Amino acid sequence: MNRTVTVAKTAGFCFGVDRAVKIAFETAEKGTDRKIYTLGPLIHNPSVVADLEKKGITVINSPSEAEPGDTVIIRSHGVGRSVYEELEKRGVTIVDATCPFVTKIHKLVAERTAAGDLVLIAGDKDHPEVQGILGWTESSADCDKSGKGEAKVFPNCVELVKLLRNNCEKSKKGVAILSQTTYNIGMWNQCIGVVSEFSGITVYDTICTATEKRQSEAGDLSRKCDTMLIIGGRSSSNTRKLYDICSADSRCYLIENSEELKDIDFSTAKSVGISAGASTPAYIIEEVKKDMTEILSNEEEFNFEEAIEQSLKKIYTGKRVSGVVTAVNSTEVIVDIGTKHTGYIPLSELSNDPNAKPEDVVKVGDTIDVIVTKLNDVEGIAMLSKKQVDAQKGYDDVKKAYETGEVLTGTVTNIIKGGVIVTCNGMRVFVPASQTGIRNADSMDSILKKEVRFKIIELNEQRKRAVGSIRKVTAEERAQRKEAFFENAEVGQTILGEVKSITDYGVFVDVGGVDGLVRRMDLTWARIKHPSDVVSVGDHIEVTIKDIDKETGKVSLVYKKTEDNPWVIFEKNYSVGQTVEVKIVSITGFGAFAQIIPGIDGLIHISQIANQRVANVSDFLSVGDVVTAKITDCDIANKRVSLSIRALLPDGDYRPVKETAPVEEAPAEEAAPEEATEE
Repeated sequence: MNRTVTVAKTAGFCFGVDRAVKIAFETAEKGTDRKIYTLGPLIHNPSVVADLEKKGITVINSPSEAEPGDTVIIRSHGVGRSVYEELEKRGVTIVDATCPFVTKIHKLVAERTAAGDLVLIAGDKDHPEVQGILGWTESSADCDKSGKGEAKVFPNCVELVKLLRNNCEKSKKGVAILSQTTYNIGMWNQCIGVVSEFSGITVYDTICTATEKRQSEAGDLSRKCDTMLIIGGRSSSNTRKLYDICSADSRCYLIENSEELKDIDFSTAKSVGISAGASTPAYIIEEVKKDMTEILSNEEEFNFEEAIEQSLKKIYTGKRVSGVVTAVNSTEVIVDIGTKHTGYIPLSELSNDPNAKPEDVVKVGDTIDVIVTKLNDVEGIAMLSKKQVDAQKGYDDVKKAYETGEVLTGTVTNIIKGGVIVTCNGMRVFVPASQTGIRNADSMDSILKKEVRFKIIELNEQRKRAVGSIRKVTAEERAQRKEAFFENAEVGQTILGEVKSITDYGVFVDVGGVDGLVRRMDLTWARIKHPSDVVSVGDHIEVTIKDIDKETGKVSLVYKKTEDNPWVIFEKNYSVGQTVEVKIVSITGFGAFAQIIPGIDGLIHISQIANQRVANVSDFLSVGDVVTAKITDCDIANKRVSLSIRALLPDGDYRPVKETAPVEEAPAEEAAPEEATEE
């Protein structure tokens, strides 16, 4: 068997790391009477750090450890602005080895946050490069006081969407998105894919080109080789990302040097690929390649007899065997089961999920367990089933969950008569329509292909069938949220809720396991025909707790805001003697009511309509007319305003009216029945 070892072209030091190492060794060669330090390990590679120690360069973790006159080398990851300031105050000589690509990010973050924008950084919040980047912006604690922007870190696409939605709903800030230089290129592309859903966002591609090329080449190599070796420090972020990328397509091992090869079994390896992190020196890569070549050469002779024995091992229908996937296509998967037979898994026997694509279930190089369903010794064919193995394992998991009451997670794969099928760990679980938590059976399409949480409520061990309930989990979680709500909620507290239903007398809002009622009078200051004029089912709204009755479980809420009170607005912007344009909204026998602003109507008494006797108000005014009038009296306490057209007419002989008629009240709100509750 011809076994190969291939080293990726881009393996090893990147530009920034190579530059930092050269700067450090040059500093050591120049020499100094004082000590030379690196602030943190120069790079994430123990061998390089050990070499630097031999040159007299040691590691400190804080500026406070350096004395005046000492030399401190800033590593390629970079540091925050405050670190430079502290080193300068201590009289330390600074040698800056920050990667130029990282320095560019520092400047970008400083500029955007100084402009008051929100900067979102893709990366690991605990990584030193990210910590350094955050040091070039205002801290979130000072953001509200200074009016400056802030920066937040997100690890993946899901967290990015949460941050973007929160910013769009609660802030008008501009948004910039960038990444640490070693971020996973595949995850970055996923993140950029969701940004198009939002507006006002600027994306900066700050992944180092060397990192991108290294990740891409390593991924390609892993798809060609059945085994991958990733060389680098275990604390190195970019090395771990290479390992994650290659693990998706082949057996993958993370090692720091050639000494660790002795702990790995390469007996089944046919082709080995080697890549290395940006902090790995070339000599370590060469040592691993040399030793790996010798190992494969020696093991080929050693495993020859074992391979022959494997090819002659007996298999039979119903036997469970292990095999390695050698090919995947749209109709079947080919598996090497270590005998003279070629193993085939038909698409129908690959997965219980009818919507699953073969390439999403297995990949070339995967080692899987299968059951032999049919043998043809003449043609050398073995028909296999992965689905049966998964179903058995899935049944064991389901049985255990039934006994312990554990909550399971699965995907709704089918809608059938009477309910849905949820696939969990390869087993199909039936969930009756009454246990889905969906009231209208016609709406069960809403959970198709969605991930759900459920419990097993019935188990037939003889037939290996199970019945589950989504509703039970939802009810238990809602009960927990309800208990937590009544434990922590207080009158006057402002909370976020979701509109669940709308009635003539108000709106029911889910505020966390409890449906609180916003009565019509507490919904808005404006006059409305129906509560649906203000909100819709599914809306997320901010409400204030008005009253809590823990005994009955009823919660009263307020949606309208005090600052939107039209009388507050009127008092702030209008005064007696002011001339305003108003709209006639109703006619009475004693005058007309006119809208000054939404929610505030003033009375134009019949004596103040014209500078002549008015017998019939309708002869002078009609509903909808816009007229100019003067505010002649205002009683905020009793919510009354008097207006006069006559006072603005030529030669008008204005005499104030002693009595001011009350403002016409809107029809009384329909009271919510005492027994009315939201199901």
